[in-house]
Amino acid sequence: MTREVRTDAAADRHTGRDDELLLRSKQDPTAFEPLVARHSAALHGYLVRRAPDAADDLLSELWLRAYAGRHGFDAARGTARAWLFGVARHVLAAHWRRLETEAPPGSARFTEGIVSDPWHAVDQRLDAAAVSPVLRHALAKLPAVERELMLLIAWEQLTPTEAASVVGIRPGTARSRLHRARTRLRERLGALVSSTQTSKTGESA
Repeated sequence: MTREVRTDAAADRHTGRDDELLLRSKQDPTAFEPLVARHSAALHGYLVRRAPDAADDLLSELWLRAYAGRHGFDAARGTARAWLFGVARHVLAAHWRRLETEAPPGSARFTEGIVSDPWHAVDQRLDAAAVSPVLRHALAKLPAVERELMLLIAWEQLTPTEAASVVGIRPGTARSRLHRARTRLRERLGALVSSTQTSKTGESA
């Protein structure tokens, strides 16, 4: 009977909402384990789409940082999932800073400014995924934060509020920027498609 009670108690510690588990893990480290199982695939996908060659190592670094920093999680400021993606974003930024530091001055990597705007790395993944050049060109023209918000929602399936937490802005600000970004994207896509069609018509004539 005692053994059954202990088993049930252990099971209880490994169930519950992500926020509850992360908060509980501050006192009970074993409560952190289910978060790794639940979110590793999504976080690995986030890293693969931005740093494919280093994704496995970065995922390990991410979980080490998340575990070490779990006491800093505040449920009032966002969900556990958003917090984890925020950790992933910081891990990526540190990775890109290391690359820039190691790259010789004058090299392409040194001059890309990838830490402040990692579009070059993301664009390579979009190209590999055969995303329309027209869409890639339109995305490239968006401000970095607006583009990141859109990719977090489209690629990572985060909510606008979660995406706002990841990039460190207020939800209301994120919604305004998303509205502007979508408007700009529609306008630029329309202009680019129109330009492409006009060019093809001229060539056929």
